[in-house]
Amino acid sequence: MPYFDKNYHPPCTPPGTLVEHAPGEPGALTIRLIDYTDQEYLDQLLTNADECRPYLERDSVTWIHFQGHIQAEMLRNIGELFGLHALAMEDVMNSGQRPKVDEYEDQLFVIMAMPGSREHGVALEQVSIFMGKNFLISFHNGEADPFEPLRRRLQKHSGRIRSLKADYLLYGILDLVIDQGFPILESLGERIETLEYELLDTPTRATLAEIHRLRRELLLLRRMLWPHRDVISYLLRGDLALIGQGTLIYLRDCYDHAVQIMDLLENYRDMATSMLDVYLSSARHRLNEVMRLLTIIATIFIPLTFIAGIYGMNFENPDSPWAMPELGWYYGYPLIWGVMLLVVVGMLIFFRRKDWL
Repeated sequence: MPYFDKNYHPPCTPPGTLVEHAPGEPGALTIRLIDYTDQEYLDQLLTNADECRPYLERDSVTWIHFQGHIQAEMLRNIGELFGLHALAMEDVMNSGQRPKVDEYEDQLFVIMAMPGSREHGVALEQVSIFMGKNFLISFHNGEADPFEPLRRRLQKHSGRIRSLKADYLLYGILDLVIDQGFPILESLGERIETLEYELLDTPTRATLAEIHRLRRELLLLRRMLWPHRDVISYLLRGDLALIGQGTLIYLRDCYDHAVQIMDLLENYRDMATSMLDVYLSSARHRLNEVMRLLTIIATIFIPLTFIAGIYGMNFENPDSPWAMPELGWYYGYPLIWGVMLLVVVGMLIFFRRKDWL
């Protein structure tokens, strides 16, 4: 997982410049138009953005979603068609932006970070949204389209979504993006539980690597999901012309979800930090156990080495009163072995009584 994952312009680039950072594959972009009222619903794929022009003149809500990599020229044409601000389009092109909301005359521009899971860990994909009086344009540069559940609600006329304006559709998208954090946190919680069992059983270097990987993922999620609260809080101010009073109560529920996710993230970060402390304490404890065992072994062999060293001097002289008479005894060798064994047994009994073993 990279520490820095963001496309950006070289320093001193003029504001509003649209530059291709990575050319997209042919056919990688999908344009989907949904136009609906309380009685009508239309869902179709487009080949270019100009095909949506007739729907903007209708008294309906038009949602245009761009899925995949969008080229700079097409984004520039969309900006001219809908009157999008150049700085906002630059943020769409430069993925990895911090979640935020900007207000431009008769439009709102919102950036959200959608969490997801990959083989190597968690991933965050940018969702960019433009909202006008009767239209909404969304961009998602991931491979899979995350808004299929919302389209099914629109098609089935489930709830009140088709009877309200574009601001309620904006709430639906924000709520979907924020709620994507709950399954991600659930999977992270399972990983934390597994790591806790490993720490209590047999922690290894792989366990330490997994703890560090988990902490990095939690840090990334916190950095990108924390601003979601600021985005919803900005929309809840109540003085935005494009956000109706009836939508504010739903945005407050969305704000509660964002707070819950952040609370869970903070708890998981604390647990990951404590697991690292537990691992280090466990490693120190294992090292102390090894050092204690080696110390006991070395202590046992100290008197044995002393005895062997004394009788290894071989001072045997029958005419000297200071010679070693034990060297000439018939049972001298087994006697010394017996003394050594008694010393070892005595020291083990002593260590056991002192609770050093």
